[in-house]
Amino acid sequence: MHPHTVWLNFDLLEPFMTDVFRRIGVPESEARICADVLITADKRGIDSHGVGRLKPIYYDRIVHDKVQDPVTRFEIVRDHLATAVVDGHHGMGMVIAHRCMEMAIAKARQHGIGMVVARNSTHYGIAGYYALMACKQDMIGLSGTNARPSIAPTFGVENMLGTNPLVFAMPTDEPFDFTNDYATSITQRGKIEQYAREGTPLPPGLVIDQSGGTRTDPVQVLKDLVDDTAALTPLGGIGEDTGGYKGYGYATVVEILSAALQQGAFLKQLCGLEEGRKVPYRLGHFFLAIDIACFTDPTAFRRTTGDILRALRASRKAPGQHRIYTCGEKEYLAWLDRKDKGAPLDATLQKQLVTMRNELKLHQYQFPFE
Repeated sequence: MHPHTVWLNFDLLEPFMTDVFRRIGVPESEARICADVLITADKRGIDSHGVGRLKPIYYDRIVHDKVQDPVTRFEIVRDHLATAVVDGHHGMGMVIAHRCMEMAIAKARQHGIGMVVARNSTHYGIAGYYALMACKQDMIGLSGTNARPSIAPTFGVENMLGTNPLVFAMPTDEPFDFTNDYATSITQRGKIEQYAREGTPLPPGLVIDQSGGTRTDPVQVLKDLVDDTAALTPLGGIGEDTGGYKGYGYATVVEILSAALQQGAFLKQLCGLEEGRKVPYRLGHFFLAIDIACFTDPTAFRRTTGDILRALRASRKAPGQHRIYTCGEKEYLAWLDRKDKGAPLDATLQKQLVTMRNELKLHQYQFPFE
């Protein structure tokens, strides 16, 4: 943790983020959804996608860059039994995604399975948020999204694919559900931004340059990703020896499902730049809900899933290791640790909150770090 980090209580942070979204034009009910997605990331310890994304990914794109619409026009382009295609018209990605998963859940309730895809959307936060929406309804949830080019294909050095998360969530009988909420690259831009704010070098192997070597300076990497002179490596790493082709393959699956079904933008079309001018990102998402009751009793499913996870955690540990984790467990432990103290804010994030407050004249908020 950075030496200048302070903890900001969620009871202060969430209404502040909601009011920021409201002041920049997001309708109140939708502002609450946007803030909830971001605060959920912070609560689950996913700091790369929480309040740290509020200013650069949403506030700046709406207020300064004018490439995102705070009022979401949610258009259903096709609607057929268990499926639907949606156009988000460059509105709020979290709102578009929330409504899409609600539709998928409703369709699954009627048909056993529901899938909704979206085009012309924007950054939607943590993909796990939407998959977990299905778990709350005794369903299996799946979501994924493409993103601006970051990942180089195996044996390549050009950033072509986005970080493209492929996320599943499955209900269990434990205090937390199974959720594999992560990108198909080893890391993602938000994590690199976090390293940059903390002044910490990147571990070798996360980023590849034009010579095929690895890069560790996070500030320079963020610039080079935009200039297309560096790229993230897929899960498995550089080349094939450690299985980099597997992450590359999964990232491509997400790209296809995020673009082909809804006839949306893909690969370099998602750069957000045209002739040096900032333009909407035109992201695509997909959402799948599966009603467990169509296969078996949901309580039995939860119990069996829990038994599988408990058996994994109880298996023999490597020398020097005292604990085995299953997906979703560390996020649950992060919540237990943070529920009373809030989200960590480094010096950069502290300045961003003060800047937004002052620019929007939200003077009813006073922060403990001032």
